[in-house]
Amino acid sequence: MAPAATETNTSHFDPTIAVLRKDLTSESVPLACRFRALFSLKHLASQSPGPQATAAIEAIAAAFASPSALLKHELAYCLGQTKNLEAVPFLRAVLEDRSEDAMCRHEAAEALGALEDLGSLNLLKQMKDDEQEPVVVRETCDIAVDRIQWAHSKNKHAETLKPSDFASIDPAPPMPLVSDTPSIPDLQRTLLDTSLPLFQRYRAMFALRDLASPPDLPTAEAAVHALASGFADPSALFRHEVAFVFGQLSHPASIPALRSVLENHREESMVRHEAAEALGSLGEEPGVEDMLRQFLDDPEQVVRESVIVALDMAEYEKNGDMEYATVPTEVVA
Repeated sequence: MAPAATETNTSHFDPTIAVLRKDLTSESVPLACRFRALFSLKHLASQSPGPQATAAIEAIAAAFASPSALLKHELAYCLGQTKNLEAVPFLRAVLEDRSEDAMCRHEAAEALGALEDLGSLNLLKQMKDDEQEPVVVRETCDIAVDRIQWAHSKNKHAETLKPSDFASIDPAPPMPLVSDTPSIPDLQRTLLDTSLPLFQRYRAMFALRDLASPPDLPTAEAAVHALASGFADPSALFRHEVAFVFGQLSHPASIPALRSVLENHREESMVRHEAAEALGSLGEEPGVEDMLRQFLDDPEQVVRESVIVALDMAEYEKNGDMEYATVPTEVVA
């Protein structure tokens, strides 16, 4: 069980955080509204360390009491994006809780890697080799170990990386540039080579992502198709990451592959849920919302909830809102 997130004094005199925390932790608030509150809190938690950032982190962590695995996995992801080590105790507690959903524990391990927390290295090493752990947790710990070691290595500073259009802290950096024209076939071979460490294959994945953005880049469509070939991989973790990348890209060429994943009821729910959310980022494309509505009554709770969030994301895309977040009306002058 995650440590209790106490409500700091800051939240008492910061009405924005107080309102957002109330929305995020209330089971009576619609899930889409809770997600928007979460992303607002993530923004506040990512500011310079201080009382407000601490209060925002604690507000996010307070929602780990929710029964929704989808929400809790998103909490862990957001904490990993804050660059704030005050999130570490909450993430470690989720990772170590064997009664917690494996999808949430995997996201907590990934977040510790994103935070580059050297203090978590021994825990992650132990868990990646623990055969009693679910495969998805072990694989994520493996990648997180490699990411932390890379982040604190001399190699990091010796590499030339292609500037990315994305502000996210990814589970692995893209492959370093060795030429001005990276080879998509070479990257695809690395992506699909199951004899290689997952961290190296993820690096190929994120290099392909960066070759697919912006969508009118000459390499974009070929890179999308190369990424889609990763849906045949034996690792559910790997397949789910491909779907996540497609959500970042919002490239129309990914729709057929994402639809195929969402429609496949034999696919792992963590992969299908990520495909649903990726389709939500493509909400402006004709037919996507109708496609998603077909799964509002899906047998898997995490898929049903993801479709609700995805439809809300699609609405946001159509409306052209600046941020997928909440501005608490109770504190607006």
